[in-house]
Amino acid sequence: MASTERQRIDAFLDALWLEKNLGENTLTAYRQDLLQVAVALAEQALTLTTADEGALARILGQRLESGAALRSVARLLSSVRRFYGYAEREGWIPRDPSRNLRNPRLGRALPHVLSETEIEALLAVPDGTRPLGLRDAAMLELMYACGLRVSELVNLEMRQVDLSADLVVVFGKGRKERLVPMGELAAERTAQYLRNARPQILGERTSAAVFVTGRGAAMTRQRFWQNIEHYARCAGITRTVSPHSLRHAFATHLLNHGADLRSVQLMLGHANLSTTEIYTHVAQARLKALHQRHHPRG
Repeated sequence: MASTERQRIDAFLDALWLEKNLGENTLTAYRQDLLQVAVALAEQALTLTTADEGALARILGQRLESGAALRSVARLLSSVRRFYGYAEREGWIPRDPSRNLRNPRLGRALPHVLSETEIEALLAVPDGTRPLGLRDAAMLELMYACGLRVSELVNLEMRQVDLSADLVVVFGKGRKERLVPMGELAAERTAQYLRNARPQILGERTSAAVFVTGRGAAMTRQRFWQNIEHYARCAGITRTVSPHSLRHAFATHLLNHGADLRSVQLMLGHANLSTTEIYTHVAQARLKALHQRHHPRG
């Protein structure tokens, strides 16, 4: 791939960061998508700025035929559209070749949500008598109590935790700030970790991060993911569990217990209420299943 291609991708991502203040993970996803498209175009003896609608359509079609998930293809097309919109404004191309491309039809997939019993079993696994176990227990409790994204949890700094008010200041996508209540149990477990475990883990080292590793560095997304998978197996949970599973459970369980949709939206940090509405479908599906199973005329 020519260096000019990479330079244009970098210029686009820089502009996107300045205009939209997108997070590093989102920008990385855009970069990966565009690099993949550039490589596929090179196989057709084309570049990002010489591609036409037919070439882009062939790439999307090949992805679908290879068994790629519809959402993955839809995200790829979204990345392509944003790039070409910018390229047209900058005068790199005379016309946006992605303008008439259509998104693959997506069904509305409902997330698999852990039951309250499964959550209780998961939260009970970490060994709270050991510093690292107490750290993991606090992380799990806080993630479930606040509905945090994994990036929000591992990037949490000491200045963002207010134990006197049982609140967490969260910086979400686009660095948008929101206040989320911790709840009594999560606040208690977090306080225990900060008071008893974190100083032992750090030793003589210092860190701004709330959750630290034995090396004194901030916990990583990958390590926390591995920890959750381990604890889920120990709890006897057979389905796949990820950090996002706790966020799904947070939203669904709140709605199951009568929380209003707008409040859940604010705590999740969703820009649009429609994004939060998927959890009402989950709650409704579970209530319907319970009715069918237990009602004499279900």
